[in-house]
Amino acid sequence: MPFASGGGDVQPSRLFEEFPAPSYRGNQESALSAIEDAFEAGNEVVLVRAPTGSGKSLLARAIMGCARRAEDADPHQATGAYYTTPQVSQLEDVAEDELLSDLNVIRGKSNYTCILQGENDTPVDRAPCARRQGFDCSVKHRCPYYGDRAIASARRHAATTLAYFMQTAGSEVFRTRDVVVIDEAHGLAEWAEMYATIELSPDRVPVWDGVGVPDVHTDTRKEEDALDRTARFAETLVGVCERAKNDLLSKPELTPGEAARRDRLQELISELGWFLEAYRDPESTTTWVVDQPDGEGSAITIKPLDPARYLRHTVWDRGNRFALLSATILSKDAFCRSVGLDPSTVALVDVEHTFPLENRPLLDVTQGKMTFEHREETLPKIARLLVRLMAEHPDEKGIVHAHSYAIAGSLSDRLAEMGVSARVRTHDRHDRDRALEAWKATDDPDVFISVKMEEALDLGDKLARWQVICKAPYLNTGDSRVERRLEEGQWAWYHRVALRTVIQACGRVVRAPDDYGATYLADSSLLDLFDRAAADVPPWFADAIDEMERPDLPEFDPAAALSGIGAAPGGSGGRRSRGSNRSAPGGGRRHETAGTSGNTSTDSDGATSRKDHPLSDVWGE
Repeated sequence: MPFASGGGDVQPSRLFEEFPAPSYRGNQESALSAIEDAFEAGNEVVLVRAPTGSGKSLLARAIMGCARRAEDADPHQATGAYYTTPQVSQLEDVAEDELLSDLNVIRGKSNYTCILQGENDTPVDRAPCARRQGFDCSVKHRCPYYGDRAIASARRHAATTLAYFMQTAGSEVFRTRDVVVIDEAHGLAEWAEMYATIELSPDRVPVWDGVGVPDVHTDTRKEEDALDRTARFAETLVGVCERAKNDLLSKPELTPGEAARRDRLQELISELGWFLEAYRDPESTTTWVVDQPDGEGSAITIKPLDPARYLRHTVWDRGNRFALLSATILSKDAFCRSVGLDPSTVALVDVEHTFPLENRPLLDVTQGKMTFEHREETLPKIARLLVRLMAEHPDEKGIVHAHSYAIAGSLSDRLAEMGVSARVRTHDRHDRDRALEAWKATDDPDVFISVKMEEALDLGDKLARWQVICKAPYLNTGDSRVERRLEEGQWAWYHRVALRTVIQACGRVVRAPDDYGATYLADSSLLDLFDRAAADVPPWFADAIDEMERPDLPEFDPAAALSGIGAAPGGSGGRRSRGSNRSAPGGGRRHETAGTSGNTSTDSDGATSRKDHPLSDVWGE
């Protein structure tokens, strides 16, 4: 794929002098040498597969420092570098790292508050400058958003989320730069698909009541399919949105609600315009699928299967040379195909793991299948297993990766019935961040039942010493994109995505070479996954699989599970979030085996929505 015009002038020889730390740790020095060789060989993109604890952000900063400098450039040549990541928490870590202080962070407008008198609680995207025509802000020079934007656009190194980076494609402020570094890049294709997905529903379409929504699967003309009918409806909807937007633009001043409506109308017009352009282009490689499960008058979701064209505009046209970093870019060729890169112009640099294997064990405690048809049989066994693990770790915090809110709720209810809810915390879709922070802050050895927290979570040291993966994290086969790919025989992709999530999860509780934490595998489908995806398993993770053992665990004893907090078993039913300050020494225990495993298979987990997307909790401006 051709990148931004003008050619790069990356200077890999500067990697070592641009490394921001006073000394190297682990394999950072050898990683820099390999990255230098990869760029010197003329590769346009370097994939850096670096496991947890490699210091990817420091490697990223060194690579950014190799970009062409303004004093060495002709006026038409791109200079400087971008750092971007899909994970909001990762950007926050960058912003707080003193070694990365020259990465100038810019966020979306909604993350800043207006400083005008009387507007102190108004986000900048709803401030008077966004509501009134011709508004001349007297304090724009002090506006936190425009201040950060000016600094980030003028300095050598700008840092932002992938969402904001994509939104500013084509911007005169954030133009092409010589180098772009994408951290945690393993989900780039999925991010692009999610960001390019168009949701047409009452919540997302301000003029919903002003258009007749057809059944796109049945209300079709001769030789017309659902996609063709959706395109016709999209053309009509664009016209209605244009008229509604123009009515708002004719007003001298808008309320905050009207400003939000105007912005959403413009977003929708742009989204549908991009879809229609790709639909009409006979040479477009993008395949679209359309979902409308409830028929006429109901929501329509338009999903792209191949995001390469979208990534060209929003990412690949933004730089001359790229470095993409992640622990879980599992297959170079498959990754390149998924994001529209030519593998011949891409190099893969592998950074070896420096964490001792004994500090990051995988432990087989499988209780049977967690496929939908076997779940009711297996869930009670996993609940009993959790009680035994709580007894194994009476004074240590743990996290349970439940995969779905249905599984989380069932486990929480069963643990309450077993009388151990005093040590259990949960969350729902609305309080996940608050509940997570409260659990991290407590000194109690509480167990946190989580959903979609396999990524972007640092639980180093005493924040968690053990974790449980309750279910092989296969994508929902009821999703039209997944269904279409499996119809095309893309089973290797299906297993690779699940493996990637498992490896990401395993990195949550061990964050440094001297840290330690155990990962327990409760679903026997996980063992099957390791076999099916063996060709894509990184060597350092394969070592952990090879050394996996089935541990002896304490017998089922709710009192032993609560011994670390000095509480007695009690309570029944219901989910709760709680916290207190309790501590007590752990007691002795007897042991029994962890149970038996069953045969394995892949499965689906019922319907999902965008808010349940595997990455939705880390998506943001």
